Amino acid sequence: MNTDVVSGSQSNTGIWWKVIPLALLICVSCSQAALAQQKERMLRTLTVSGRGMETIPTTLSQVSLGVEVQGKTAQEVQKEAARRSSAVVALLKSRNVEKLQTTGITLNPVYSYSNNVQRITGYAASNIVSFRLPTDRAGTLLDEAVKAGATQISGISFVASDEAIALARQQALKEATQDAQQQAQAVFSGLGFQAKEVVSIEVNGANAPPPPPQPLLRAQSAKLAAQDVSTPIVGGEQQVEATVTLQISY
Repeated sequence: MNTDVVSGSQSNTGIWWKVIPLALLICVSCSQAALAQQKERMLRTLTVSGRGMETIPTTLSQVSLGVEVQGKTAQEVQKEAARRSSAVVALLKSRNVEKLQTTGITLNPVYSYSNNVQRITGYAASNIVSFRLPTDRAGTLLDEAVKAGATQISGISFVASDEAIALARQQALKEATQDAQQQAQAVFSGLGFQAKEVVSIEVNGANAPPPPPQPLLRAQSAKLAAQDVSTPIVGGEQQVEATVTLQISY
Protein backbone atom coordinates (compact mmCIF):
# COMPACT_ATOMS: atom_id res chain seq x y z
CA MET A 1 0.00 0.00 0.00
CA ASN A 2 2.76 2.44 0.89
CA THR A 3 4.68 1.37 -2.18
CA ASP A 4 1.81 2.44 -4.48
CA VAL A 5 1.66 5.88 -2.83
CA VAL A 6 5.35 6.42 -3.27
CA SER A 7 5.21 5.31 -6.88
CA GLY A 8 2.33 7.73 -7.62
CA SER A 9 4.20 10.61 -5.99
CA GLN A 10 7.32 9.89 -8.00
CA SER A 11 5.23 9.72 -11.19
CA ASN A 12 3.66 13.17 -10.52
CA THR A 13 7.07 14.61 -9.76
CA GLY A 14 8.36 13.40 -13.07
CA ILE A 15 5.47 15.07 -14.90
CA TRP A 16 6.11 18.41 -13.17
CA TRP A 17 9.77 18.33 -14.13
CA LYS A 18 8.64 18.04 -17.73
CA VAL A 19 5.94 20.72 -17.51
CA ILE A 20 8.07 23.44 -15.79
CA PRO A 21 10.75 23.71 -18.53
CA LEU A 22 8.01 23.84 -21.15
CA ALA A 23 6.25 26.69 -19.31
CA LEU A 24 9.52 28.59 -18.96
CA LEU A 25 10.20 28.13 -22.64
CA ILE A 26 6.77 29.53 -23.50
CA CYS A 27 7.30 32.57 -21.22
CA VAL A 28 10.73 33.28 -22.72
CA SER A 29 9.29 32.99 -26.24
CA CYS A 30 6.44 35.36 -25.38
CA SER A 31 8.86 37.88 -23.84
CA GLN A 32 11.15 37.74 -26.86
CA ALA A 33 8.21 38.21 -29.21
CA ALA A 34 6.98 41.21 -27.19
CA LEU A 35 10.45 42.76 -27.18
CA ALA A 36 10.78 42.19 -30.91
CA GLN A 37 7.44 43.88 -31.54
CA GLN A 38 8.35 46.79 -29.29
CA LYS A 39 11.72 47.18 -30.98
CA GLU A 40 10.11 47.10 -34.41
CA ARG A 41 7.57 49.69 -33.35
CA MET A 42 10.24 52.03 -31.95
CA LEU A 43 12.39 51.69 -35.05
CA ARG A 44 9.54 52.60 -37.38
CA THR A 45 9.03 56.23 -36.46
CA LEU A 46 8.84 59.52 -38.30
CA THR A 47 10.24 62.72 -36.78
CA VAL A 48 8.79 66.05 -37.90
CA SER A 49 9.26 69.62 -36.67
CA GLY A 50 6.49 72.20 -36.92
CA ARG A 51 6.80 75.97 -36.64
CA GLY A 52 4.29 78.53 -35.42
CA MET A 53 4.46 82.31 -35.46
CA GLU A 54 2.23 85.04 -34.06
CA THR A 55 2.61 88.76 -34.70
CA ILE A 56 1.36 91.10 -32.00
CA PRO A 57 1.49 94.90 -31.62
CA THR A 58 4.02 96.46 -29.28
CA THR A 59 2.20 98.67 -26.85
CA LEU A 60 5.00 99.36 -24.34
CA SER A 61 8.25 101.30 -24.63
CA GLN A 62 11.41 100.23 -22.78
CA VAL A 63 13.42 103.42 -22.28
CA SER A 64 16.97 103.98 -21.06
CA LEU A 65 17.98 107.53 -20.17
CA GLY A 66 20.15 109.42 -17.72
CA VAL A 67 22.27 112.42 -16.92
CA GLU A 68 25.90 113.13 -17.75
CA VAL A 69 27.82 115.89 -16.02
CA GLN A 70 31.38 117.19 -16.48
CA GLY A 71 33.36 119.37 -14.10
CA LYS A 72 36.74 120.05 -12.56
CA THR A 73 36.54 117.88 -9.44
CA ALA A 74 35.16 114.40 -8.88
CA GLN A 75 33.17 115.51 -5.84
CA GLU A 76 31.57 118.41 -7.69
CA VAL A 77 30.65 116.27 -10.68
CA GLN A 78 29.23 113.41 -8.64
CA LYS A 79 27.16 115.77 -6.51
CA GLU A 80 25.64 117.48 -9.54
CA ALA A 81 24.93 114.15 -11.27
CA ALA A 82 23.17 112.90 -8.13
CA ARG A 83 21.08 116.07 -7.91
CA ARG A 84 19.91 115.89 -11.50
CA SER A 85 19.33 112.13 -11.33
CA SER A 86 17.14 112.57 -8.25
CA ALA A 87 15.01 115.10 -10.10
CA VAL A 88 14.61 112.77 -13.10
CA VAL A 89 13.77 109.75 -10.91
CA ALA A 90 11.23 111.79 -8.95
CA LEU A 91 9.54 112.76 -12.22
CA LEU A 92 9.46 109.15 -13.43
CA LYS A 93 7.96 107.93 -10.17
CA SER A 94 5.29 110.61 -10.31
CA ARG A 95 4.34 109.36 -13.78
CA ASN A 96 3.96 105.78 -12.47
CA VAL A 97 6.38 104.16 -14.89
CA GLU A 98 6.98 100.41 -14.55
CA LYS A 99 10.17 98.46 -13.80
CA LEU A 100 12.17 101.56 -12.89
CA GLN A 101 15.77 100.65 -12.02
CA THR A 102 19.30 102.04 -12.11
CA THR A 103 21.34 100.38 -14.85
CA GLY A 104 24.61 102.28 -14.64
CA ILE A 105 26.63 104.72 -12.54
CA THR A 106 30.04 105.93 -13.76
CA LEU A 107 32.66 108.44 -12.67
CA ASN A 108 35.72 108.80 -14.91
CA PRO A 109 38.56 111.28 -15.30
CA VAL A 110 38.75 113.40 -18.45
CA TYR A 111 42.22 113.59 -20.00
CA SER A 112 43.95 116.01 -22.33
CA TYR A 113 47.06 115.31 -24.36
CA SER A 114 49.74 117.87 -25.06
CA ASN A 115 53.26 117.17 -26.34
CA ASN A 116 52.69 113.46 -25.71
CA VAL A 117 51.88 114.23 -22.09
CA GLN A 118 48.60 113.06 -20.56
CA ARG A 119 47.01 114.96 -17.75
CA ILE A 120 43.62 115.06 -16.03
CA THR A 121 41.57 118.14 -16.86
CA GLY A 122 38.35 117.18 -15.12
CA TYR A 123 35.83 114.44 -14.43
CA ALA A 124 32.66 113.08 -16.02
CA ALA A 125 29.86 111.29 -14.18
CA SER A 126 26.72 109.63 -15.49
CA ASN A 127 23.70 107.94 -13.93
CA ILE A 128 21.50 105.79 -16.17
CA VAL A 129 18.02 104.41 -15.40
CA SER A 130 15.63 102.26 -17.39
CA PHE A 131 11.86 101.97 -17.19
CA ARG A 132 8.78 100.87 -19.09
CA LEU A 133 5.60 102.72 -19.93
CA PRO A 134 2.81 102.71 -22.55
CA THR A 135 4.11 103.88 -25.91
CA ASP A 136 1.39 106.50 -26.31
CA ARG A 137 2.83 108.29 -23.24
CA ALA A 138 6.51 107.90 -24.11
CA GLY A 139 6.97 111.03 -26.22
CA THR A 140 5.57 113.42 -23.63
CA LEU A 141 7.51 111.81 -20.80
CA LEU A 142 10.82 111.98 -22.71
CA ASP A 143 10.33 115.71 -23.19
CA GLU A 144 9.59 116.14 -19.48
CA ALA A 145 12.62 114.06 -18.50
CA VAL A 146 14.95 116.21 -20.62
CA LYS A 147 13.53 119.36 -19.05
CA ALA A 148 14.00 117.81 -15.59
CA GLY A 149 17.71 117.26 -16.19
CA ALA A 150 18.20 114.19 -18.40
CA THR A 151 20.98 114.81 -20.93
CA GLN A 152 21.07 111.50 -22.78
CA ILE A 153 18.52 109.00 -24.01
CA SER A 154 20.44 105.80 -24.64
CA GLY A 155 17.70 104.01 -26.54
CA ILE A 156 14.11 102.95 -26.85
CA SER A 157 12.81 99.48 -27.63
CA PHE A 158 9.20 98.46 -28.11
CA VAL A 159 7.67 95.35 -26.56
CA ALA A 160 4.26 93.81 -26.14
CA SER A 161 2.71 93.34 -22.71
CA ASP A 162 3.46 90.18 -20.73
CA GLU A 163 -0.17 89.09 -21.06
CA ALA A 164 -0.17 89.52 -24.84
CA ILE A 165 3.11 87.61 -25.16
CA ALA A 166 1.77 84.72 -23.03
CA LEU A 167 -1.36 84.40 -25.19
CA ALA A 168 0.66 84.62 -28.40
CA ARG A 169 3.07 81.97 -27.10
CA GLN A 170 0.21 79.52 -26.51
CA GLN A 171 -1.20 80.18 -29.98
CA ALA A 172 2.24 79.76 -31.59
CA LEU A 173 2.66 76.40 -29.86
CA LYS A 174 -0.73 75.24 -31.18
CA GLU A 175 0.20 76.33 -34.68
CA ALA A 176 3.56 74.55 -34.45
CA THR A 177 1.87 71.33 -33.32
CA GLN A 178 -0.67 71.48 -36.13
CA ASP A 179 2.08 72.18 -38.65
CA ALA A 180 4.04 69.11 -37.49
CA GLN A 181 0.93 66.92 -37.68
CA GLN A 182 0.10 68.11 -41.19
CA GLN A 183 3.63 67.38 -42.35
CA ALA A 184 3.43 63.86 -40.90
CA GLN A 185 0.06 63.22 -42.55
CA ALA A 186 1.44 64.29 -45.93
CA VAL A 187 4.41 61.93 -45.62
CA PHE A 188 2.33 58.96 -44.47
CA SER A 189 -0.23 59.58 -47.22
CA GLY A 190 2.47 59.69 -49.87
CA LEU A 191 4.06 56.44 -48.66
CA GLY A 192 0.82 54.61 -47.96
CA PHE A 193 1.55 54.17 -44.26
CA GLN A 194 -0.82 54.57 -41.35
CA ALA A 195 0.16 56.71 -38.36
CA LYS A 196 -0.21 54.94 -35.02
CA GLU A 197 0.69 57.18 -32.08
CA VAL A 198 2.91 60.04 -30.99
CA VAL A 199 5.76 58.44 -29.04
CA SER A 200 7.64 61.63 -28.08
CA ILE A 201 7.06 65.39 -28.02
CA GLU A 202 9.76 68.06 -27.84
CA VAL A 203 8.88 71.70 -27.33
CA ASN A 204 11.75 73.94 -28.37
CA GLY A 205 10.19 77.00 -26.80
CA ALA A 206 8.30 80.07 -27.85
CA ASN A 207 10.58 83.07 -28.11
CA ALA A 208 9.54 86.70 -28.34
CA PRO A 209 12.69 88.69 -29.08
CA PRO A 210 12.02 92.43 -28.83
CA PRO A 211 13.02 94.75 -31.66
CA PRO A 212 16.50 96.29 -31.26
CA PRO A 213 16.66 99.57 -29.31
CA GLN A 214 16.67 102.80 -31.25
CA PRO A 215 19.42 105.15 -30.02
CA LEU A 216 18.80 108.83 -29.53
CA LEU A 217 21.91 111.02 -29.50
CA ARG A 218 22.63 113.55 -26.78
CA ALA A 219 22.36 116.41 -29.28
CA GLN A 220 18.87 115.26 -30.15
CA SER A 221 18.00 115.05 -26.45
CA ALA A 222 19.04 118.64 -25.91
CA LYS A 223 16.98 119.68 -28.92
CA LEU A 224 13.91 118.06 -27.40
CA ALA A 225 14.11 120.31 -24.36
CA ALA A 226 13.78 123.40 -26.53
CA GLN A 227 10.69 122.12 -28.31
CA ASP A 228 7.17 122.62 -27.07
CA VAL A 229 5.68 119.81 -29.17
CA SER A 230 5.70 116.24 -27.92
CA THR A 231 8.30 113.95 -29.44
CA PRO A 232 6.49 111.42 -31.68
CA ILE A 233 7.12 107.82 -30.58
CA VAL A 234 5.65 105.10 -32.78
CA GLY A 235 5.80 101.43 -31.82
CA GLY A 236 5.74 98.45 -34.14
CA GLU A 237 5.10 94.73 -34.06
CA GLN A 238 6.69 91.82 -32.24
CA GLN A 239 6.84 88.22 -33.39
CA VAL A 240 6.46 85.21 -31.11
CA GLU A 241 7.85 81.98 -32.56
CA ALA A 242 7.57 78.36 -31.39
CA THR A 243 8.85 74.99 -32.61
CA VAL A 244 7.41 71.58 -31.76
CA THR A 245 9.03 68.28 -32.74
CA LEU A 246 6.92 65.09 -32.87
CA GLN A 247 8.07 61.49 -33.20
CA ILE A 248 5.22 59.37 -34.60
CA SER A 249 5.19 55.59 -34.93
CA TYR A 250 3.68 53.81 -37.96
